Amino acid sequence: MGSGIAQVCVHHGLKVHLKEARLELLQPAMERIRRGLERMERAAGGDAGTAEESFARIDPTTEWEDLKDADIVIEAVYEQFESKREVFEKLGRICASEVVLASNTSSISITRLAAATQHPARVVGMHFMNPVPRMKLVEVIRGLLTSASTIEKTKALALSLEKVPIEVRDSPGFVTNRVLIPMINEAVFALMEGVADAEAIDQVLKLGMNHPMGPLELADLIGLDICLDIMEVLYDSFKDTKYRPCPLLRQMVDGGWLGRKSGRGFYSYAS
Repeated sequence: MGSGIAQVCVHHGLKVHLKEARLELLQPAMERIRRGLERMERAAGGDAGTAEESFARIDPTTEWEDLKDADIVIEAVYEQFESKREVFEKLGRICASEVVLASNTSSISITRLAAATQHPARVVGMHFMNPVPRMKLVEVIRGLLTSASTIEKTKALALSLEKVPIEVRDSPGFVTNRVLIPMINEAVFALMEGVADAEAIDQVLKLGMNHPMGPLELADLIGLDICLDIMEVLYDSFKDTKYRPCPLLRQMVDGGWLGRKSGRGFYSYAS
C-alpha cells in the first residue's frame, strides 16, 4: 500500500520521501514503484522518460528526520495499533504542528491514534483502496478532534491524485471494512463448513452479485493476516459474535498462508 500511495503521488507531480524501517526494504519498494510507473505511462500512452521523471521525485530514506519538512505524512505500516502508535508518537515530535498526519489504517480508531500526538487536531484517516493506482476511493476519516482544516487539506490532496474522497466518521472498520471484511470472513466460514469450494464461492459472488473479484480471491490480494487483524479489531470493538474471526482464517495465518504475498492462501501462487 505504501508503495502504491508513493507511486500515485509522484505520478501526479508531488515530491515524496519514502520512509522504510530498514535499508533492505527500500530496494524492493523502489522497484515496485518503478514498474508501476512504467505500467501507468504505457496505459496513458506516455514513454519511459516520463516514468523516469516521476521516479526521480522519490527520495528513499530510513531516517525519521527526513520527514520533518513534509506538508503531509501518510502512514502505511502494519494494521496493528501499537505499530501505528509508535509511528505517530515519532511524527508528533518531528513534524511541525500544522503538518497533517494521515493514517492509511483500514480499521483502527483515528481518535486513539491522535492521542499519541500533542496536536490531535491534525490527525486524520486517509484510507486508500488496493491497488492504489487503479482504485478511485479514498475514505477520509474524521477523528473526534480532527479539525476542519485537516479534513479539507486531506480531501484536496485526494482530489489532486484524481481520487474520490468520501468523509466518514471514526468507527471501527469505517464503512469499507465494516461491510467488506465480515463478508470475506463469512465466505471463509462457508468454505470451512464445506458449503462449496473456494472457486465456487468466488464464482457465485462474481456471477450472482457482479463483484469483480470473489471474496476469497480478494482476501488473498489483501493478505489473510490483514483480514484477520481487521476482524479482531471489529470483534474487540463491538463485542458482537457476528464479528468472530473464522477459525480457518486464523489457522491459515498461523500456518503462514497469507495469500499472494506468501505464495499460498485460498489459491496457490507458486508460479
